[in-house]
Amino acid sequence: NKDVHYLAEMMNYPAVLADDTLVMDKIHLAKEYNLNIDGHAPGLRGKDAAKYAAAGITTDHECTTLEEALDKIEAGMHILIREGSAAKNYHALHSLIGTHPDRVMFCSDDKHPDDLLRGHINQLVTRSLDEGYDLLEILRIACVNPVHHYRLNVGLLQPGDAADMILVEDLTSWKIQTTWINGHIVFDGTDVRLPQISIPVINTFGITGILSDHLVLHLEKGKANIIRAINGAITTEHEHEMMPEGRFESDVERDILKIVVVNRYRDAEPAVALIHGFGLKEGAIASSVAHDSHNIVAIGTNDADLAACINEVIYHKGGVVATRNKQHRSLSLPVGGLMSTLQGEEVGHTYEMIDEFVKNEIGCALDAPFMTLSFMALLVIPTLKLSDLGLFDGKKFQFTTIQ
Repeated sequence: NKDVHYLAEMMNYPAVLADDTLVMDKIHLAKEYNLNIDGHAPGLRGKDAAKYAAAGITTDHECTTLEEALDKIEAGMHILIREGSAAKNYHALHSLIGTHPDRVMFCSDDKHPDDLLRGHINQLVTRSLDEGYDLLEILRIACVNPVHHYRLNVGLLQPGDAADMILVEDLTSWKIQTTWINGHIVFDGTDVRLPQISIPVINTFGITGILSDHLVLHLEKGKANIIRAINGAITTEHEHEMMPEGRFESDVERDILKIVVVNRYRDAEPAVALIHGFGLKEGAIASSVAHDSHNIVAIGTNDADLAACINEVIYHKGGVVATRNKQHRSLSLPVGGLMSTLQGEEVGHTYEMIDEFVKNEIGCALDAPFMTLSFMALLVIPTLKLSDLGLFDGKKFQFTTIQ
């Protein structure tokens, strides 16, 4: 397929380090077709980073410290400086703009729709200018390095190139006046002229709903394994807390809540565990944007709202939902349970309304609640996560139990 330009995000870095046959077969196939291989290896340093890069992986966008980034650059990788809705690494990594402009690119991985209305790569350009970096080096990082690295069929303002370019009002505001793709004006400063393509709604929701009884959790008196969500990160920490014996719904005072993952493709028993760090005071939140299997992931303060929130996602065949007293704020995502058929502005404004409700009305303590929620089921990102098959210890790389 000529539209495939690279193998994206080799997330299962433990399998790369362990020379797993299935994973290495994918890497070798990409190499056979001379495709770049993107990485995804948070926290990897030293010999492990070197082995990961030596497998043929060319980039990483998960660095959270300068030392980690320099390790990976030394191993031969390119660093994507990522500034998303939840994970924000620009502050830690921006000095690479001055020291390694040929080895870095900008990235706005995992941005909420309301954040995208405010900007993406252009925000990193203006921020870098404010930091005092050279304009041409910044534009090289933003516009040229990605085209060269991925060998994209995009013009670079050279004689004979296709006219792929923007005209901006000035080099301070970066307000776009005109955009050309392949010599055609696709934005004139007011209207987008790109053709609108009708997208068929392809989706798989093989379940009809759950009851609050399906979410009952009984604990023994003693220590429990608890996921700790971290504001501004997609990794988690593994906590141990003493829990009383009996049926558990929530401990709002200690911010220990119930997290649930429901297999959306077939009827199965929901997986239930404990999480700390979201700070909900009431109600529940749920989403079918739940990397990587995109089951339904939900967190709540009581079983009734949890079940109602999950069922609202099922009713819409995908979406992000916040619930209090069984009253919902919803954004439907009918295309694969991941995408909307609405215009971008409407999606952004609807999401913003839900986000404000979660933060201001039911008390979430996180800057990006739904983005953080979406990574709570991604097992290959440490430390403790929950899938539809149960609680998973990312360090030991095996399933575990609550107690």
